[in-house]
Amino acid sequence: MSTTESDMEKTAKKSVKLPLIIGMVLALLGGAGGFFAVYSGYLLGGTQSAASTESDTDSYDALPDVGYVGLDPFIVSLTSDGPANLLRFAAQLEVPSQHVEEVERVKPRIIDVLNGYLRALSAEDIESPDALVQLRAQMLRRVQIVTGSERVRDLLVMEFVLS
Repeated sequence: MSTTESDMEKTAKKSVKLPLIIGMVLALLGGAGGFFAVYSGYLLGGTQSAASTESDTDSYDALPDVGYVGLDPFIVSLTSDGPANLLRFAAQLEVPSQHVEEVERVKPRIIDVLNGYLRALSAEDIESPDALVQLRAQMLRRVQIVTGSERVRDLLVMEFVLS
């Protein structure tokens, strides 16, 4: 009786291993085939020649024609009663090159708008994990209202220290 049970266990083990091995081989072949199809351009981009691929990478190397207007760091006192009462803030404005001088002229107004906005915040508004993304969007919108939406492309936060 023990020989028939051991024979049944061996055949059961063999029948379980075979589909697993076949599955692993097919998964590897599928992954390799998918990689080849994407890499060679047959998938997700149509068929491309090597010359067109090289010219596409050259277009990524060209940087946009932008300049940066630096905003001097300033310290804002926050409205909260908690231990963190001061915020040190510094930023750079990404501006198309032809508008750099115009944005430089209204820099005091930009700092005034940002100072007023940041002063109205509490420490709780700033301490949340996604606060910087929301604050950055709000500040960019206010800067674009002052300068005109086509003059400032982005606001880059250089310092944001709560103490």
